[in-house]
Amino acid sequence: MHQLITRLAKRHGLPLLAAPAAGVALLAAACGSAAAGPAYGGAASNAGTAGGTTAAGGNPYGAAPAQAGSVSLKVATSGLGSFLTDAHGRTLYLFTRDGTNMASCTSACASVWPPLTSSMAVQAGTGASASLLGTTTDAAAQMQVTYNGHPLYYYVGDVNPGETNGEQLDQFGGLWYAVSPSGMQVSQ
Repeated sequence: MHQLITRLAKRHGLPLLAAPAAGVALLAAACGSAAAGPAYGGAASNAGTAGGTTAAGGNPYGAAPAQAGSVSLKVATSGLGSFLTDAHGRTLYLFTRDGTNMASCTSACASVWPPLTSSMAVQAGTGASASLLGTTTDAAAQMQVTYNGHPLYYYVGDVNPGETNGEQLDQFGGLWYAVSPSGMQVSQ
């Protein structure tokens, strides 16, 4: 095999060797390192692995951030309009397939759209209405935060605070929308 590679390299030049080298580099990058941690610079969720660095299915963004203490919601504004975020600026979404206070996003869906959960009181921050806040028990027996009866979710494609990459996506049998301060879907 070595003789064949040497002969081909002499005949066709070094670019021929670049493809196998790129393949090895791509494979190494795909394997990745768990040391990088989740997006948003927060604590990793323990969902999916014993080390707690990725969510089920190898989600590189991690699941929802670990909620230590109470959860606080606030309102952010961008070109999309005003919408709910957590205290760290992560956009929160509703799923049109959910019923009032009933979450239907489980398993693979929840690995892409992790629920906002809390074992403690939920606080209304700047611009959010305390009267619209609530909780429901999700399929994993966790207390999922609701707003105006809509179970709330993060989207793993939002890498930085304030991003709304999940807006109007059609996934898992329904549409996803950022949540307005009035508890309705935000749409342009």
